[in-house]
Amino acid sequence: MSIFKESQKAYLLLADGTVFEGRSMGAEGTVIGEVVFTTGLTGYQETLTDPSYYGQIVTQTFPLIGNYGVNDEDFESDKSYVSGYIVREWCDTPSNFRCSGNINDFLKKQNIIGIHSIDTRCLTRIIREAGVMNGVITTENVYDKKEEFLKKINEYKIKDAVKTVTGDHNRIYGSEGHKYRVVLFDFGYKRNIRNELVNRGCEVIVVPANTTAEQVKELAPDGIMLSNGPGDPSENTEVIENLKEVGKLSIPIFGICLGHQLLALANGAKTQKLKYGHRGANQPVIDKELDKTFVTSQNHGYAVVGDSMDPDTAVVSHINANDGTCEGMRYKKIKAFTVQFHPEAHGGPQDTAYLFDEFIEMIEKEMH
Repeated sequence: MSIFKESQKAYLLLADGTVFEGRSMGAEGTVIGEVVFTTGLTGYQETLTDPSYYGQIVTQTFPLIGNYGVNDEDFESDKSYVSGYIVREWCDTPSNFRCSGNINDFLKKQNIIGIHSIDTRCLTRIIREAGVMNGVITTENVYDKKEEFLKKINEYKIKDAVKTVTGDHNRIYGSEGHKYRVVLFDFGYKRNIRNELVNRGCEVIVVPANTTAEQVKELAPDGIMLSNGPGDPSENTEVIENLKEVGKLSIPIFGICLGHQLLALANGAKTQKLKYGHRGANQPVIDKELDKTFVTSQNHGYAVVGDSMDPDTAVVSHINANDGTCEGMRYKKIKAFTVQFHPEAHGGPQDTAYLFDEFIEMIEKEMH
């Protein structure tokens, strides 16, 4: 018998009152989160373990998810941080030489509540038109508790995201014969950022989000990496104040995603929440200096307001070819550059991996 017939009924209720009826996958119960969509055709395991999705219910727009199963090597963090998971159809017979299990069992093990067999195209259109909104996935009868659920949905807000996902102590990675030492701020970092640095000869010291400039200085790094992470960047007031001092250390800085936003805020710019964000592996970005368009992987709901930055402090280096939003900054008064997209994309395009080489070149120049 098909697993889709055996699974119990599940519901998705949106803040506008829309109800989708489907079938349960993963854990059972009820969960509230911000409903977003991602357009990646592959990389669902990387999505599920990316801390940037903390507090969010993730919808996969690609209709079939799980066809190559899951494995222990492709995790971007120690566990899944999504609040819930939505797919059109999941594959219960995956086939891949690296496969060690199926996605349904993975979700159960991670205690993630999911729903399948709903019209994800219709759901995506709603989010595109109305913007991201809160919602609930439940295996209870949603009609019996609809008003109660709607009240909780409207009260829900993602809070203390970075504080929740960051580590609480320093961790060191890399070989003894390293050429460079890089401090990686853990705002909810993806492992492949660390891997890209290690592969280029770096000893990487992963530090908690609230690490001070003085503590960074004591580690004597050759470079500083500001990682991706979840939530509203402006919420991280302590980190923003600290980055003002970190910039004064005259150590080369490279920021990705949330790191890009936080450094911009530390230097006087503003951020804004996008209508439905950029999530997927097919986002076109124009490098203004190279006058070239790259395909990038992205996962963010906020963006830096490019013209809010003092042009004497930094200039916009990259823009999104779809909506013109800021995708990168190059700083004039500090040794730093940042991008909104993910050049380390695992399960995504590698077009912009050259930025890690540029970071190493900055370090080399400063060292010599």
